[in-house]
Amino acid sequence: MLVKINLRDQVRDYLLAEMITGKLHTGKTINLAALARNLKVSVTPIREALTQLQQAHIIQAVPNRGFIIAELDVKEAEDLYGLVANLEVMAIENSEFTTQDIEQLRNQQEVFENAENAISRIQADLEFHRLLTKGYPNDLALQILNDLKTRIFFYERAFTSDDSFYNKSDNQHEAIISAIADDNVPTASLLLKMNWMLILNYIQKKLSE
Repeated sequence: MLVKINLRDQVRDYLLAEMITGKLHTGKTINLAALARNLKVSVTPIREALTQLQQAHIIQAVPNRGFIIAELDVKEAEDLYGLVANLEVMAIENSEFTTQDIEQLRNQQEVFENAENAISRIQADLEFHRLLTKGYPNDLALQILNDLKTRIFFYERAFTSDDSFYNKSDNQHEAIISAIADDNVPTASLLLKMNWMLILNYIQKKLSE
């Protein structure tokens, strides 16, 4: 049972966790009554949380169906990946990286490389990018990035299960870390944008098949 403080935010966090662990899928209707029973809260905070997720474009409201996780399409993928890339570049260009930050990135890169399945690998990749941008002193931008990446998760889960796809991403992560360690932010920014565009190009091809 959820503690009855900031219920809307707790429900929102619960739903985001269900999405990022692969328990909610595209096209799935989110049942308000079932959620209310499972979480032992009223429908009101659930509806408020779903409205927030709709405003963040993570889910959509469909007449006569309620709230669903929207299907994937090329235009949305292009908008998502382009915006995330630009926001992350802005974040690292306005961040200070300590030795500890760089060590955390290297450790997370090992987690990414050693992930045992597709969902674990996607989660490890998203955590790498979170660590990369966490020093940006703009909480609103970081919240927007978090929301956008929750939606990105559905694209990556659908299309990037092939292990060979991640070889180039591995190399780009390593190069980003090296550039940051060398205090070469322009190169790190370029590599970061290339990293997101690599994934986008792959997903564009898959959506067009």
